[in-house]
Amino acid sequence: MKLKLLLGTLMFGAITAHAQVATINENFNSFTQGQGQTVFPQNQWTAIYPPPVGNPPAMMNIIANGATDNFVQAYSGANQNSPQYLISPQIIAPAGDKTITFKARRNTGSAPGSVQVGLASNPADMSTFVALATATTLTSDVFQTISVPVTASASQYIVFKFVGVFAPHTVMEIDDVVYAANSTLAVSDNVKSKEEIKFAINTENTALQFVTKKDPKNIQIYSALGQKMAEGKLSGQQFDISALQTGVYYILIETAEGTLVKSKFIKK
Repeated sequence: MKLKLLLGTLMFGAITAHAQVATINENFNSFTQGQGQTVFPQNQWTAIYPPPVGNPPAMMNIIANGATDNFVQAYSGANQNSPQYLISPQIIAPAGDKTITFKARRNTGSAPGSVQVGLASNPADMSTFVALATATTLTSDVFQTISVPVTASASQYIVFKFVGVFAPHTVMEIDDVVYAANSTLAVSDNVKSKEEIKFAINTENTALQFVTKKDPKNIQIYSALGQKMAEGKLSGQQFDISALQTGVYYILIETAEGTLVKSKFIKK
C-alpha cells in the first residue's frame, strides 16, 4: 500500500511539474477572463494578495480591452500600501544578459499607484522578493513602457509588485510582458522600428551624442545592477551623463513613433 501511494505521488508530481522557461513573451490573450482572487493561477502565472481589509478585498483580474486583447488588472480593494504580487512562470536562473519589458498604467479614474519588478526565489513567499529597480508611479491612464535589465541571480521567478500608494481602491494594469536578451552596443535591435538611432559618448565623457531624425520621446539609463540612474529627453541632440560614474550602463530609448530601442554603453 505504501509503495502504491508513493508511486501515485510521483506520478502526480510528474504531471504537474513545468519546465523552466528561457524567455517570456506574454500578452495574456490566451488567459480566461475573470475577476476575483480565484482568477490565478493561470498558465503557470500566480498571484499573492494582502490579507482582506474591509470590503471588497484585493484581487487580480483578467480584463479585455475589446473582444480579445486581454491584460492583467491589479485592484487593491480596501487596502492601501499593501502590496499585491503577480508572479511569472519559473525561468532559467538569470545570467544577467536579459531585460524585462512591460506596459503599465493606472485605470481611468483611479488614484496613482506604483509597480515594481523584481525576482523571488519562492513563488509562495514574497519575503524572498528582491527589487531590480525602483518602483514606478503610474499617474497616466495611457500604457507606458517600462524596461529593466535583469541581473544574474539564483532566483527564478519574475515578480511584479503593485501598491496603492495614495488611496485604497487603486486599479493598476499591466500587459505585454517580454523577458528576452539584451541588445548590442549603440545599435537599434527593434526591427519593427522605422527609425534608426545611433549614439556615441562625447570626448569629455559627459554626454551621449545622438544621431536621429526625430528626438526620442524618453530615455532611461540603468546601472548594471538594474537601478535607474537617469531619465529624460535630449537637449540639442545630447543626453547628459556627467553625473554617472565609470562603468557599464543600459539605455532604453522610446522613439518618436513609440517603439523601444534597447542598448548599452560604457562610460570611462
